[in-house]
Amino acid sequence: MKNNRIALYIDLLFCLVIMPLAITLLPVDRWIVTNTAFLVTLVLYVYALYFVYRCACLPKLFMQKKYLHIVLLLVVLIAVTELLTHFPMPPHLVGDKRQIMGKLNMRTQTIWFLFLMVTGFSLAIELTFELFRQILSRQEVEAEKNKAELALYKAQINPHFLFNTLNTLYALVLSGSDKTESAFVKFSGILRYMYSQNGAELIPAERELDYIRQYVDLQTLRLNHHTQVDLSIESRKEKVLVPSMLLITFIENTFKYGSSPDTDCKIYIHILVDEQHLLFETENAVMRKREDGIPGIGIENCRKRLDLLYPDCYTLQTGEHDGIYRVRLEIRIQE
Repeated sequence: MKNNRIALYIDLLFCLVIMPLAITLLPVDRWIVTNTAFLVTLVLYVYALYFVYRCACLPKLFMQKKYLHIVLLLVVLIAVTELLTHFPMPPHLVGDKRQIMGKLNMRTQTIWFLFLMVTGFSLAIELTFELFRQILSRQEVEAEKNKAELALYKAQINPHFLFNTLNTLYALVLSGSDKTESAFVKFSGILRYMYSQNGAELIPAERELDYIRQYVDLQTLRLNHHTQVDLSIESRKEKVLVPSMLLITFIENTFKYGSSPDTDCKIYIHILVDEQHLLFETENAVMRKREDGIPGIGIENCRKRLDLLYPDCYTLQTGEHDGIYRVRLEIRIQE
């Protein structure tokens, strides 16, 4: 729709501004009296030539490798232009043969000048539009590619999260804990949230933060007094949009590797959301490590999602120092 409107404006610019200015360079005052038929034919020819170019779209034919169509069209247009140069002179124009030849030469030069002017202007416009169409096409392809990649990364993260949460519930069931029923209620709420957001990359912060609170509550149900959880959430603008199911990957790791049933430890989680930033920080003592020593896919997928959603607009720092694993993520939110 927007492209059609721009094309209409350009056509109006040519028809109402450029061509009338070009025609004023001609001896219109003489031709309209002495050779009205030729002047009318010339004006109609110029406008017809412009719209033939606009409809044919030579750059598009060239991209489609329809070279024969281009050659035939140019041959026909050149032939018509050449025929126009032989438009008969009015019978009442008599005089010196040299003067008549001078008038014919001037008329021929005028016709070919207008032909070249319209051809150049039309080709320039069509090349610009074709370039614009190519750019839009690449952007659409890239957007679809990014969308597919985001869906893949989320699909990899969610099963990983579900698997670990089911392990937590299984442990509660085996231990016969009286917290089991409450845990299943929270888990069902988490599942409803996850699948209600299916396909949404950005959601209101209040919904994501509420989901994180439920998840932390669910995890604390299986912990004893040796693991303390400090969750701090500050939301100064809850309607701002944030990535769905992103922070939970880091929070999940704090419980997986930073909790212990027999050693005192602490998990610290801090989230701040305002109009322009999302700040997320976690700290936990490293109580266990991956047995294979290979980094998990969760954090790597989060980096890829961030690269797609916030290119050059985020910083993510992760690492272990003195037995404490820290995560700091800051996103510059663009509303």
